[in-house]
Amino acid sequence: MSARKPLPATDRAALILQLVPYLIGKGEVSLTEAADEFDVTPEQMRGMVEKLTVIGLPGEGGFWQMANDLFDIDWDLLDEQDLIVITNTVGLERTPRLSAREAAALLAGLQVAASLPGVGDSGIVQGLLAKLARGAAATPAEVIVAPEAVDDVRVAVAQALREGVAVSFTYQAPDAAPTTRTVDPVKVHIAGGQWYLQGWCHLREAMRTFHLDRVSQVRLTDIPSTHGDDVAPALFEASAGDVEVDVRYRAAAAPLLADYVVVDEQGSASAVRTARIRVGDERSLKRVAARLGGDLEVLAPAGARQAAAAWAEAGLAQYR
Repeated sequence: MSARKPLPATDRAALILQLVPYLIGKGEVSLTEAADEFDVTPEQMRGMVEKLTVIGLPGEGGFWQMANDLFDIDWDLLDEQDLIVITNTVGLERTPRLSAREAAALLAGLQVAASLPGVGDSGIVQGLLAKLARGAAATPAEVIVAPEAVDDVRVAVAQALREGVAVSFTYQAPDAAPTTRTVDPVKVHIAGGQWYLQGWCHLREAMRTFHLDRVSQVRLTDIPSTHGDDVAPALFEASAGDVEVDVRYRAAAAPLLADYVVVDEQGSASAVRTARIRVGDERSLKRVAARLGGDLEVLAPAGARQAAAAWAEAGLAQYR
C-alpha cells in the first residue's frame, strides 16, 4: 500500500468522531480492515485508536477523575494480533437507539411520505431513510410498501403540480352518478389510511376534497392551473357551500355513513344514534335515506328532508 499524506488535525478529529460508532458496531475488527474503511494507513489507524484512550467524559473542573471515564481498548489484542476492540464506551451504550422493528415501522412511514407529490422529489426523505437504516440497534427488516390503485393518480397529480396544469378525472361520489371534474391540484393528503386530493374544482368553482379511491381516468390537461398556490383548508374542514345535515339512524347503518364527515355523534353505544354530518350538498343523502328506509332518517335542514322524501316518493311511484 502506498504511503498516504499525514492527516490534518481537523480531518483526524472528524475521523475519530466517525470511528467510535464504527468500532462499537463492529465489536472486533482488524487494523487493516478499519484502515481500508477509513482510507488511511494502518499506522494512522493505530494512532487514532490509541488516542481514543485519552478521550472521555469530563469530570469536575474539566478533568477526568476515574478510569472508566475514558474510552479503553484491548491493548493485548492490538499489540499482538492487530485487532481493535473497545472495552469501555464511556456510557455510549446508554444512548437510546431504535430497535429493528421500530426502525422498520419508521422506514415504512417514510416510504409512504415519499410518495406524496413534492416530498419524495426533494431528496430529504431518501437521506432520512438511509440514516434510519444505519441508526437502528439491529438491521431492520426490508420494508416494501405495496403500490395501490391510487398510485397512478398521485403520479399524475405530482406531474400536474410540476407542470402547473389542471388535471381531469372521473369522480364517483357515494351513491351518485359519476361526474367529470377538472381540478387545479393543491395538495395530496393521507388520513386514516385513505388518500385525498385537495384542489380548486372548476365545476363547483370552489376548493374541494376528493377521495382518491373514487378517482379514475385521470389525465393532464393543457389548462394552466390558476389556483395551485392557493392555501388549502385543513383536511375535512368546512368549505364554502358545505352544509351540515342532522340524521338519526340504526347502528347497523353506520358503515354506510363512513364516507361522510361526522361533525358530532350522539349515542354511539346505542342501537339508535344521531349525528351531524357535513356534506357538499344537502340533497346528497337522499339516496342513502331512501334506500335504508326506516334505518336512517334525515332530521334537518328542511331542504334535506324534502329532498329525501321526494326521492322516496319518486321511487315508490315506479311500483304503482
